[in-house]
Amino acid sequence: MSTKDFVEKDYYKVLGVPKDATEAEIKKAYRKLAREFHPDANKGDAKAEERFKEISEANDILGDAKRRKEYDEARSLFGNGGFRPGPGGGGGTFNFDLGDLFGGGPQGGGGGGTQGGFGGGLGDVFGGLFNRGGGGTRTQPRRGQDIESEVTLSFTEAVDGATVPLRMSSQAPCKACSGTGDKNGTPRVCPTCVGTGQVSRGTGGGFSLTDPCVDCKGRGLIAENPCEVCKGSGRAKSSRSIQVRIPAGVSDGQRIRLRGKGTPGERGGPAGDLYVVVHVGTHPVFGRKGDNLTVTVPVTYPEATLGGEVKVPTLGGPPVTLKLPPGTPNGRTMRARGKGAVRKDGTRGDLLVTVEVAVPKDLATEARDALEAYRKATAGEDPRAELFQAAKGA
Repeated sequence: MSTKDFVEKDYYKVLGVPKDATEAEIKKAYRKLAREFHPDANKGDAKAEERFKEISEANDILGDAKRRKEYDEARSLFGNGGFRPGPGGGGGTFNFDLGDLFGGGPQGGGGGGTQGGFGGGLGDVFGGLFNRGGGGTRTQPRRGQDIESEVTLSFTEAVDGATVPLRMSSQAPCKACSGTGDKNGTPRVCPTCVGTGQVSRGTGGGFSLTDPCVDCKGRGLIAENPCEVCKGSGRAKSSRSIQVRIPAGVSDGQRIRLRGKGTPGERGGPAGDLYVVVHVGTHPVFGRKGDNLTVTVPVTYPEATLGGEVKVPTLGGPPVTLKLPPGTPNGRTMRARGKGAVRKDGTRGDLLVTVEVAVPKDLATEARDALEAYRKATAGEDPRAELFQAAKGA
């Protein structure tokens, strides 16, 4: 990243968040935009791919508290196109470039009273962000981009955990030329930037900014015989399949981070991370509330009225037996402990069993006669009396 890009690019605007946005707001905005402009969702759309790179770059800066602070300080000092001298500066032009500021102070003697004002502090602020170090400019290792993918699990796989194959496409060192960009594997050092990948240019007023070298596109190397696959860039689209372990108890919509499984880095830099968004299917019998599973079990009227024992299915295990107390009302929920989803600590939640009194559609003659006899025996009872009384009172 050049100093010009760093100073002039408004990463807050790129992510659509205010300058005082919280870390959570920045993360939410990045996820939304990354999903919308991800190359996998916009096949062949160069503009979407460029937008995705811009979004990822903004997240790399604003998503890191230290780099965000350095970025804000840099924008505050240089965001308006120049450096304003302090009070009593004399109003003249400063004849030094940013290398003096970022490299640890002016070289040589005779600096007069201004040297003490720039002696080392700004180098600490900007050194890592402008890819500058020590006494000169050099090409630094570059971290690979993060990748976001999605996977759909069955209800049972989400509860028990699963290992699933995942196929991804991303930029990686070109296999045809081993990442050199030259089909013979022998690129030469760029004469323009002398292998640094960066060049300095004046901006007026004695200032100098560093930009990626146009001739080698920031690589520091030029391919005499450009590779036909990557066109001399050293990077090519690569597809790979990996096995991803989804932990037990994952919930629908959960985002899992796998460190170092993203796009490979450049020039020895670390790989980015892989973020997997999990979607969970439904089950015909069981539902889920957090770490607990739910199930609705039909019972007969005699079982609910007189009490009894009922068998209840569990997910992937043997059934359990629950004891119904006499007079169990319709809709009552009971708990079978330890028969739910797996928690992060390895323990299990519970199975919440809701009772539903089953009403038969057809009755045999003997059953109908018995029910008629029951109705006559309870004719004096009115289960709705309290309801009407409460309604009047209200």
